[in-house]
Amino acid sequence: MGDTTRRESARIAGRDRHERVKMGSREDKKDRSFLVYDRRTFLKGLGALGAAGVGTSLLPGGLRAEGDGEDRTKFLIVLSAAGGASIIDGPMAIMASESANASTLNTFPDALVERYGEGGLRAVDMDRGALGQIPSPFVSRQKYFVNKHQDDMMVATWQRTSVNHAIGQRRSVTGNEAWRGRTLQELVALEHGEGFAIPNVNLASGSGFVERGTDGSLPSRVFGEPITDPALWPLALDGARGLRRPIKKSLIDRARKLRNDRIDATSNFMKVFGEAPRIQHWRHIRGTPQESIEASDLISKLMLFPDSSQFPLSARGLESSPAAAAALARFPNYATDPLEAQAALAFLLLRYRVSVSVTLGPSFDVVIDEDGRDAGYEQGGRLGRDRLLNPPIAFDFSHQGHRSVQGLMWDRMYRVADNLIELLKGEEYGNGESMWDRTMIYMATDFGRTKSRPANSDEFATGHNLNNGVMVLSPLVNGGRVLGGVDPDTALTYGFDPTTGAPDPGRRMDEPQIFGGLLHALDVDTTGSGLPDMKAMRKA
Repeated sequence: MGDTTRRESARIAGRDRHERVKMGSREDKKDRSFLVYDRRTFLKGLGALGAAGVGTSLLPGGLRAEGDGEDRTKFLIVLSAAGGASIIDGPMAIMASESANASTLNTFPDALVERYGEGGLRAVDMDRGALGQIPSPFVSRQKYFVNKHQDDMMVATWQRTSVNHAIGQRRSVTGNEAWRGRTLQELVALEHGEGFAIPNVNLASGSGFVERGTDGSLPSRVFGEPITDPALWPLALDGARGLRRPIKKSLIDRARKLRNDRIDATSNFMKVFGEAPRIQHWRHIRGTPQESIEASDLISKLMLFPDSSQFPLSARGLESSPAAAAALARFPNYATDPLEAQAALAFLLLRYRVSVSVTLGPSFDVVIDEDGRDAGYEQGGRLGRDRLLNPPIAFDFSHQGHRSVQGLMWDRMYRVADNLIELLKGEEYGNGESMWDRTMIYMATDFGRTKSRPANSDEFATGHNLNNGVMVLSPLVNGGRVLGGVDPDTALTYGFDPTTGAPDPGRRMDEPQIFGGLLHALDVDTTGSGLPDMKAMRKA
C-alpha cells in the first residue's frame, strides 16, 4: 500500500471516528442518522455484537407458509412492567368506602374509581402536578382503556415467591421454573413458531423477563433473539443492500462461497473449534436462514423509520416498511421513546409473520417528552414540553412516590397495549379473523407493592410485596372479569377455583398455576409438564 493510499485510509478512518463521536452528542442522538457510516464497517460491527444482528434463533425454512393444514398459530406479546405494577392501583383498586382501614391502606376516594359490572374490573383516574418529588404534571385515564377493552381483560390473582427484581422477573415468565425452566416465550415459539424466521424476539433488554430458560434440550431456534435498536437492526437483514455503491448479488454470493469453502475451511480456528455445536450452528445460520431472510425482503418489511434527511433510505436504495406509517402513527414518539420504538417494531414482526413471541417494556431510564407530542390517553390537549413519560426506575420509583408513579405507569402501559391491539385488529389473519383474535398481551411484573400508607396520606412510598395479581389482555382468555378478589380490610388479594373461577378467600394462587393457565390459553400442549389444568383462565 502506497503512502497516498495510507493517508486516504487514515483520513476516512478519522472521519468515521469523528462521526461516531458526533452521534453521541445530545443534538445528534435526536437525529440518530444511522446511515452516515460506511455500511461495511457497520455490518462488521454487527457481526461482533451478535445482539444487534441476526443471531442464533433463525430457522432454515424461512417464513411460514400459510394454508398448510390446520393453523393453530397463536401470538404472544410480553409487555413487561419492571419495578412492580401494583394490581390494586389498576384493575383491582379499592374504594375507601369499602374498607374498615381506608385511611391506612392503599385505597382511593370513591370518586376516582370506576367499576365495571359483575366481573369486578375497575379503573382509577387522576390528575397530578408532580411525580413524587419531580414537578412533572400528568393525567391518567384508566377508564378509557377499560371501557374500550374490558371484554378482553382478565385479572388473575397470585402470590409471588421473591421480591428480588431479577428473580421475580424471571419467575413471571417461567412460573418459578415450573416446566424444566422453560420460559413462556420459548414454549410459544416451540409450539407455534415452526416456519417463522425469528420465532422469539426480545426487544427489551437487561432484565429477567428476557433471560434464556435452563432447558438446553430445546432447539436453539426458540431462544430469544435480542434486538437492541429497532432503527439499526433491519440493516443486518441483507448482506448486499444499503451500500453507498451497490454490489451485485452474484459477487456477494461468490465472496460467501470463498469464505465458507476456502477461508473458514483452512483457518486454524475452524480446525480447532469447527466441530463445536455453537460454531456448527453459526455456520448453518449463514446458509439457508440467511438466504431465506434476504429472499423475503425483511430489510424492507421491517424498516421502521421513514425516509427523511436524517434517514436517507432512498439514497441507499432502501425504503420504509409499507406498514410502518400505520405503526408510527400509533407511536409518534418512536424516535425518542424506546418503548414506542419497540412496540412499533413488535407490530411489524407479528404482522409480517416473522415472530410468534415478542417481549418489550419500559426500561429503568428516564424518558422525557421534549416536544410535547404526547397528548395523553384520549383526552386531547397537551400537558407541555419536557415532562416525564417514563420515570427513573419505572414502576420501582414507587419507592419515592407510589400513587403518582403507579398512576402514570399504568396509563403508559395501557396506552401501549391499546395501540398494539388496534393495529392488530386492523390486520386480517385469515378466515375472517384478525391478528388480535390470535394474540395475547401478558403484562408481566416482578412482584406487588406494600399495601399500607401513613394515615390519610395522598402520596407515600412503598416497598416490594409478594402479594399481587396479573393482567392479561386477549380474546383467548376468560375476559371481562377478575379471577379471585381482594380483602378491602387488608388490601391483600386472594385466589379462585381453578375450574370455575369462583372467588375463594382461603386460597392463594401460585406461580406454576398462573403459568400453566397462560400456556393453556395460548393453545400450548403441556403434556408431561405436570402443570395444573387452569380451565378458569381460558375462554370456554
